[in-house]
Amino acid sequence: MGIAERKEREKEQRKTEIIDAAERIFFSKGLQNATMDDVAEEAELSKGTLYLYFKNKEDLYLAIHLRGNHILKKMFENAVKKHQKGIDKVRAIGAAYFDYYKKYPDYFNAMIYYESREINWEDEDTIASQCVLVGASTLEVLVQAILIGINDGTIRPDVDPLKTAISLWGQSTGMIQIAVLKESMILAKHAIKVEEIVEYSFDLIFHALKV
Repeated sequence: MGIAERKEREKEQRKTEIIDAAERIFFSKGLQNATMDDVAEEAELSKGTLYLYFKNKEDLYLAIHLRGNHILKKMFENAVKKHQKGIDKVRAIGAAYFDYYKKYPDYFNAMIYYESREINWEDEDTIASQCVLVGASTLEVLVQAILIGINDGTIRPDVDPLKTAISLWGQSTGMIQIAVLKESMILAKHAIKVEEIVEYSFDLIFHALKV
């Protein structure tokens, strides 16, 4: 291994260690309460070293979101492999999305933060631009599932695959947020579990797409 290659590997290892430390701090304290000093202490590095890798706290949080998005994409890909028909692939993606929230709520919250912020995506060398690329490729898994459904006759032929995918993404994200935020109230007032609400919303989507 050459010197340049070794240095690059060490750089990536250090970057990973910083993100690991940031996760522990942000997920335990919350983004607003955490500081770069906290992350530096957790990573056993100087704050100056952190700034060699990340511009600010938001940049570091985007790196966490990027990590989570890679996990989500893999879950989507695994979900669609289990089914042949397009409509079943779409339903499986919905189930995988809710499963992602349950298994990785902190990554889900990082995604919500990302979606709600005005962030400059134009510089291709930034973490933000990487988030855009991975997010687009994750969405594309859903787009392709819809296309398969249109071609195999299980999804209405008049739907626009991309517009539908974006709509489903927004509807599912909003539904999960509302169901989780109001979980206690919905259970107390209506005796309905959050899983039932999410499943019912997926049923509505499923029937709207079917031929």
